[in-house]
Amino acid sequence: MSIKTARHDDDALEESHEINVTPFIDVMLVLLIIFMVAAPLATVDTPVELPASTAQPQPRDAEPVFLSVQADLSLSVNDVTVGTEGLNATLERLTAGDHEQRIYLRADQAVPYGELMQTMNALRAAGYRRVALVGVEQHSE
Repeated sequence: MSIKTARHDDDALEESHEINVTPFIDVMLVLLIIFMVAAPLATVDTPVELPASTAQPQPRDAEPVFLSVQADLSLSVNDVTVGTEGLNATLERLTAGDHEQRIYLRADQAVPYGELMQTMNALRAAGYRRVALVGVEQHSE
C-alpha cells in the first residue's frame, strides 16, 4: 500500500507502510544463541548415579545447596570437592549460617549405607537438621 503525497510532482517519494522485521529477527537469534550457551552452565555437573524413588517431587529452594557423596566416598558441595574436615566451613559459607536451610543430599548407588549415615551425622553435628535425599524419579506403569 502506498500513497502519493503530491499530485503535480511525479517524482515525490512514496511512503511505505510495511514493517521491517529483519532487525527483530536478528535480535531474537542472538538472544537464542546466548540462552543456548548459558543454559548448560547453570546446571550441576557432578556425575552421580542416583537411585530411583517413587516419592512425589518437592519444590526446590531458590538457591539449593547440594551435598554429593561420590562412589569413591569423596564429598562435594555444589561443584566444589571438600573433605570431611572442610564440610562445616563450606556449608556455613554457602548458607550464610542459616541452619534452617535445607541441604540436598545426593549419594551414588554404590555408597554403603553406613557411609551415608556418617555423612548425615556430620550434617547433624554441623547443625543442619533439614536434609532432603535426592533420587531419580521412577515412573510406575
